[in-house]
Amino acid sequence: MKKSRLLTVAAICLLGVSIFTGCTKESMVLSEKIEDGKWLVDLNTDKALYNPGDKVAFTLELKENKENAKLGVVYKHLNQTIEEEEIKIKENEISWEWTPPKDDFKGYMVEVFLQDGEKPLDHANIAVDVSSEWTKFPRYGYLADFYEIDQAEQEKVVDRLNRFHINGIQFYDWQYKHEKPLKTENGQLSESWPDIANREVYRNTIEGYIDLAHEKNMKVMNYNLLFGAYENAEKEGVKKEWGLFKDPFHEEQDMHPLPDNWASDIYLYDPSNPGWQEFLLEKEMEVFEKLEFDGWHVDQLGDRGTLWNYDGEKADLVSSYITFLEKAKSELDVPLVMNAVSQFGQIQIAAKAPVEFLYSELWDSHSTYQHLKDVIDQNSSLSKGKLNTVLAAYMNYDLSNSKGEFNPPGVLMTNAVIFASGGSHLELGENMLSKEYFPHKNLKIPENLDRALVRYYDFLTAYQNILRDQVKDSDIEIGGQNISPEPKQGSIWGFAKEKEGKTVVHFINFTDAVSMAWRDTDGTQHEPGEQENIEVEIYSDREVEHAWLASPDYYNGSAIDLDFKQKNGKVTVTLPSLKYWDMVVLEYKK
Repeated sequence: MKKSRLLTVAAICLLGVSIFTGCTKESMVLSEKIEDGKWLVDLNTDKALYNPGDKVAFTLELKENKENAKLGVVYKHLNQTIEEEEIKIKENEISWEWTPPKDDFKGYMVEVFLQDGEKPLDHANIAVDVSSEWTKFPRYGYLADFYEIDQAEQEKVVDRLNRFHINGIQFYDWQYKHEKPLKTENGQLSESWPDIANREVYRNTIEGYIDLAHEKNMKVMNYNLLFGAYENAEKEGVKKEWGLFKDPFHEEQDMHPLPDNWASDIYLYDPSNPGWQEFLLEKEMEVFEKLEFDGWHVDQLGDRGTLWNYDGEKADLVSSYITFLEKAKSELDVPLVMNAVSQFGQIQIAAKAPVEFLYSELWDSHSTYQHLKDVIDQNSSLSKGKLNTVLAAYMNYDLSNSKGEFNPPGVLMTNAVIFASGGSHLELGENMLSKEYFPHKNLKIPENLDRALVRYYDFLTAYQNILRDQVKDSDIEIGGQNISPEPKQGSIWGFAKEKEGKTVVHFINFTDAVSMAWRDTDGTQHEPGEQENIEVEIYSDREVEHAWLASPDYYNGSAIDLDFKQKNGKVTVTLPSLKYWDMVVLEYKK
């Protein structure tokens, strides 16, 4: 059953919407409430990302035509109104355009209000990202099914990812073989080929998805390992002397075992070997010549222990990654992203590799909510604040061994921590990820979770400039009843960030948590009870000019002003509501 967010006239006035004419003294005490989503549905933009100067095309559907009603639209950057307009309603399908300011790398919240005279009827929001490069604020998704899919179904998948503002898509296990990604016949790309799991891949499906993604201004990434090949890869021109071995006498080549009914196990090769580099990069060059991929998602397999090359020398795997990536950048000249499995090699990748952002696949060594923030903070520090982070963090892992549904509280709590910490989450594709093998999809996304995720990705996008844009950790003390400086069951976790004259304080609600393990592997995390009127204290000697709050769980993410008191270095504000995550921003006088 849908849980509604109720708005009063007073609440809309609190949002600072001047086009809503009902903001009178009398209206502020009205008790009449409205239900979000009663009238306004399917609010969309035409792209996931916009270049400076681009027009944004919006579409909106009314469940039924409402005579004499009007539509007010407010365009905001953070809590500041940029522009307002009124849209005439002529039919159930409404469309309009807006040209954002030409500033690069900015996020906006677009607030839409339906009103009948002075009576509010409904409220819906959507975010807009104006960025010339998607890798500045990566919102990474995936595709993993490339069987024969008709265009209508492909459009449905891409349209859904567009609503989450996914601006980059990893094409997972699309290739024929790791050492030979393309299957060709007479120099032409084949119509189809089996992938490593012996699933049929169709060229037309790959090309169709690439075209559809590009229409939405999404970038597409070609997935492949940097050091893997099938058994008997010598038939494709691979030499055993390029291999990585478990002994110094090249008797046992390192390999990653896969199920018996798959095409092959994966045998590993030395990324620093010039012969292997030349061989694989030539194959990757062919990929970019025949398919319109935008970049390479480079995978690894984590810490392999002590390995040797063919000559009996110990292999320095991490250093070889950097050597390979530098060569790949020089030869291919495409954007690169590399997986750091359990942070293996991330220190060197962040400092030395020519990658566009940092990608961390997290496992048991990073199992708690605190670990999520620690990894994002570490990556920011390692890259000196230059590179943002995407976490591959698979939810409800054991629950997905059987058919069922994702557990919404587990997913939302993890996303709250990742987004508040300044990262994003690789999770959305044709379905949602629960395993490292992306085509696995035993769990369905329940409708209430899907709606909530739309709000969360709107929030991540609209407020990217204070979530992920050169934001630094802060040691400001946060107090109040049941406020903890670390994530603990039964408490509210409060932590702060700093950004250009602002303190950004995040509150994560663990009061009803049954576990502090982010994976929620069995799907048992509890939904937190919504708390109201929580007084919190933020210790700061700087003079505060303005305080405001926004939350993906409150008023669709719209920013609201907060009253505050400041005395003796302590700023006191009241959170009107806390479900999973609230964000409070203090702006200081210059």
